[in-house]
Amino acid sequence: MRRYQGKLSGLLNNRWLVFVAAMWVQSCAGIGYLFGSISPVIKASLGYNQRQLASLGVAKDLGDSVGFLAGALCEILPLWAAMLVGALQNFVGYGWVWLIVTGRLPALPLWAMCVLIFVGTNGETYFNTAALVSCVQNFPKNRGPIVGILKGFAGLSGAILTQVYAMIHIPDHAALIFMVAVGPSMVVIALMFIVRPVGGHRQVRPSDKSSFMFVYSICLVLASYLMGIMLLEDLIDLSHTLIVVLTIVLFCLLLVPIVIPLLLTFYLDGTSPVEECLLPETQQAEPSKLAQNAEQSEVILSEVEDEKPKDVDLLPALERQRRIAQLQAKLFQAAAVGAVRVKRIKGPHRGEDFTLMQALIKADFWLIFISLLLGAGSGLTVIDNLGQMSQSLGYEETHIFVSMISIWNFLGRIGGGYFSEIIVRDHAYPRPVALAGAQVLMAIGHFLFAMAWPGTMYIGTLLIGLGYGAHWAIVPAAASELFGLKNFGALYNFLTIANPAGSLIFSGLIASSIYDYEAEKQSHEHHIGLKLTGKFLYDSPLKCEGAICFFLTSLIMSGLCLIAVVLSMILVYRTKIVYANLYGKSQT
Repeated sequence: MRRYQGKLSGLLNNRWLVFVAAMWVQSCAGIGYLFGSISPVIKASLGYNQRQLASLGVAKDLGDSVGFLAGALCEILPLWAAMLVGALQNFVGYGWVWLIVTGRLPALPLWAMCVLIFVGTNGETYFNTAALVSCVQNFPKNRGPIVGILKGFAGLSGAILTQVYAMIHIPDHAALIFMVAVGPSMVVIALMFIVRPVGGHRQVRPSDKSSFMFVYSICLVLASYLMGIMLLEDLIDLSHTLIVVLTIVLFCLLLVPIVIPLLLTFYLDGTSPVEECLLPETQQAEPSKLAQNAEQSEVILSEVEDEKPKDVDLLPALERQRRIAQLQAKLFQAAAVGAVRVKRIKGPHRGEDFTLMQALIKADFWLIFISLLLGAGSGLTVIDNLGQMSQSLGYEETHIFVSMISIWNFLGRIGGGYFSEIIVRDHAYPRPVALAGAQVLMAIGHFLFAMAWPGTMYIGTLLIGLGYGAHWAIVPAAASELFGLKNFGALYNFLTIANPAGSLIFSGLIASSIYDYEAEKQSHEHHIGLKLTGKFLYDSPLKCEGAICFFLTSLIMSGLCLIAVVLSMILVYRTKIVYANLYGKSQT
């Protein structure tokens, strides 16, 4: 009996159980992805026009991305308390909206509705932050795969919740808002005591590689299955019984990863938590600590950085330390006789723990932020305008492209984490080089959209979806490596501001202005004689047809992605020594 009690305790403190629970939290945390499904219900019941609905969309985007409070609370409160705050926000925000839409409460002014949408959507920032912070701390040497998988499940959550709603089969479309308010909150409250950092259990195990490959396989099967369901439901009128069966299979796929912690605890892994804490310190050292030790052993002084040859950074770790030690000895001798004045660099070094304020004065942090703004912002512009882009080229079934890009986005997040981890783990090369590769793919995708050749909508959607998704696997992992894990929640939530900022600039200003200009130009060329009566201006929306509608916008987006590539490569050059310290030792 004691043996099984010990095994159960080991299961509850197993980092893989935390990871699987975080995956389940993320699978219902992408509340913002469902706004396109619930907005028609809000518009019809409250009598909003398109401009008023767009205001709610802006509130949703801000709630989805502004996570300062979530990051701060995750540093102060236990993670379960922060997740509970997020669940309450989600329940109150969207629950109130549901009561208004169904007529159970009186309608509120537009600004108040924007506040409710913001509060409800902002709850998911707590879920994201808690899941990422706990799992990155539990798997400090597998940050790429961890972030990629978790962000991937967040991207799929819209499709998962939509399928659940299809299974419920309620004629009242407002029920979807009720499900958004109640469903994620119930899942998070059920799992909030499991998703947390656990003591010990952070060493790289022989079973980790096979466990990650198993999770990757489940992700690929899940993405393929959801794509198949989407196509079936779009092309064929399925019976309700078949939809229920398909949804049950979906739930089974989501539950399969629990096999990993069960097998590791009860059958394969015999190391107890007590034994784990007794492992040699060299096995327990985290990448951030390795970097700190390396920096301390080298005693990086400003004069050493100025005087050392450039090729020193490319040497193996032991040889690099020996050469720097020799140079330091000469500098100390010179300082003893007054020939030079030695000053120690103030503040943390790259790879150590930064606060948000310390990171904000570092060039590397702003290189990451601007590169993310240009790359992810241009990708979000395509996602926001994909329906109009496909319509302008004559495609009638525009929702197919929307469904496809959500799947490619998911696979981009999974693949971005996987391949960037190979780069840093096997080659000790900076992770941002994978970010540059993703931005090259996006630049090609935008160019294909501009050219509008036959079939380029499908290829462009593939490239943009993969590249955009990869950003959200690579950037958080790189930020944790360069600026530490202690304040990762605050750093991550600041970086997410790049998403709405890019959308506001590129979609709200550039893409919409060019589209309206071309649409108005076409209306004059076709001599639609309604301008004199004013009917065209106020009753009929501007509509553009042809490749010209997004030609200039796509070329601009392609150019911005190329600028992002340059910024990412500058970051690669600046951080080679950091990644050599973080991961080079594992190769020696």
